[in-house]
Amino acid sequence: MTMPETNTAAEALRPHAEDAFAHELKALEAADDRPRPARWKLSPWAVATYLLGGGLPDGTVITPKYVGPRRIVEVAVTTLATDRALLLLGVPGTAKTWVSEHLAAAVSGDSTLLVQGTAGTPEEAIRYGWNYARLLAHGPGREALVPSPVMRAMAEGMTARVEELTRIPADVQDSLITVLSEKTLPIPELGDEVQAVRGFNLIATANDRDRGVNELSSALRRRFNTVVLPLPATADAEVDIVARRVGQMGRALDLPAAPEGLEEIRRVVTVFRELRDGVTEDGRTKVKSPSGTLSTAEAISVVTGGLALAAHFGDGVLRASDVAAGILGAVVRDPAADKVVWQEYLEAVVRERDGWKDFYRACREVTA
Repeated sequence: MTMPETNTAAEALRPHAEDAFAHELKALEAADDRPRPARWKLSPWAVATYLLGGGLPDGTVITPKYVGPRRIVEVAVTTLATDRALLLLGVPGTAKTWVSEHLAAAVSGDSTLLVQGTAGTPEEAIRYGWNYARLLAHGPGREALVPSPVMRAMAEGMTARVEELTRIPADVQDSLITVLSEKTLPIPELGDEVQAVRGFNLIATANDRDRGVNELSSALRRRFNTVVLPLPATADAEVDIVARRVGQMGRALDLPAAPEGLEEIRRVVTVFRELRDGVTEDGRTKVKSPSGTLSTAEAISVVTGGLALAAHFGDGVLRASDVAAGILGAVVRDPAADKVVWQEYLEAVVRERDGWKDFYRACREVTA
């Protein structure tokens, strides 16, 4: 049996940031004449431009990767240029992972030095492991050591990423303390150590709804500069984010563009924001909030799913009937309590809203 050939970056279902936006990074590197920290691919100014978008003298348009306050991005980039690690904190769906990936891609040209945090993440994922075949054959030595992404980043002066830090057990989290404070990773089995070279830093993400799961120790938290990523400030900003990401994902999945999709995107965003905030957008009616987060990321998922329905089982035009089931699934996480919240919102708000009759009927149909 022969193994299939490895897919190229162009064929990947979800290319890494440095592959998907290689042309933008290359253009920025060519135009960037500002000072760069050691081993950085771009200057801090160019990294911020890559995240926030802009135009270059040669006419290249840098698309925004993050829509939000500029100062947040500037503080995050500046932190990485110092010896302090960066912690991106926020509720689910505030683009923490997205920003982390693009920061690493712009700074180091490689976003793949990643530790995914879970309740079962072992210490070896952050420090190092062993190739037991080599260990048994040749005894302990550097050849038998399997470096973690963090160790590789230290040795090569790169940016490492730790996703969902607060989901990692507390004793495993604390293995980062020496790495971040002393910039050293001891290897006691060999009487050796790995010292971080210039250019090394670490970006961690954490969900502030996980507080109390595995809270960071005060010793570890002091090693980070925390940047809080907020939810989009306005409905227009959130609609722009959703439309932009849905467009990117639709192209990757070969889905046709929805010519009249913006109206449905705005309605999905409106529903999510009102249920999230507990009040209608005009401030006149209070509504109950469901148990879920109803994040921007979930809105993107709902609209992308709706676009797929429209493309494969409709006429290609995104309509209320295409997004209704996705909204129901996002809102009703607790079948008992959330269903009551959703039905009250439909009857008190959606039913009475001008121009939303089709949306009301579609939602009632899937709810029933």
